[in-house]
Amino acid sequence: KKVLKGAAPSTGRPGESLPPVDLGKARRDLSEALGGFEADDEDLNGYLMYPKVFVDYQKRHETYGPVRTLPTTAFFYGMEPGEEISAEIDPGKQLEIRLQAVGEVHEKGDVRVFFELNGQPRVVRVTHRASAAASPETPKADPQNPCHVAAPMPGTVASLAIEQGQRVGKGTLLLTIEAMKMETGIYSEIDGVVERLHVAPTQMIDAKDLLMELKLDEG
Repeated sequence: KKVLKGAAPSTGRPGESLPPVDLGKARRDLSEALGGFEADDEDLNGYLMYPKVFVDYQKRHETYGPVRTLPTTAFFYGMEPGEEISAEIDPGKQLEIRLQAVGEVHEKGDVRVFFELNGQPRVVRVTHRASAAASPETPKADPQNPCHVAAPMPGTVASLAIEQGQRVGKGTLLLTIEAMKMETGIYSEIDGVVERLHVAPTQMIDAKDLLMELKLDEG
């Protein structure tokens, strides 16, 4: 009585009070919303109860893989260092995942995640959603512009050998990149002046990122 506050209780089957649904049309609508995805009965039931939530979930599934196999707590809140979970991605194919550590958040909003996959150590770089939204992205270099210095591979800026405004010659060392525990030197391909720097030491970079802009030496 306290809950209903005088309202009449519903004693029938809940579905009886719902409007009828064209299951064939609903299945087609779901398939269209997901770009041709073939929905089974379980998927259709989830879509009928929570249309927007299910579409968002399925698109995340397509982006990140079979996240439905993750334990609920790991899916919503992530894992704690030292925690281990099991995930069956295919019948008979079991993954044992143990989180070891999560690195510092980089200024670009990336973090390194250290974990074991079936006992083998792995490291991946992922976007830290709480930080990445406020972090500007490094622009990409124009391959047709000889004054653009591009990153040849993903890695970390180990050191800068020049300063903004400095005059450099062809073959001058500009910076070094650390990738796969090896350092690679990036050298100037023109005679010119360092007009603008886009990176700093310890910054993580991706392939084709614009590292710096040079200005041709006209004199």
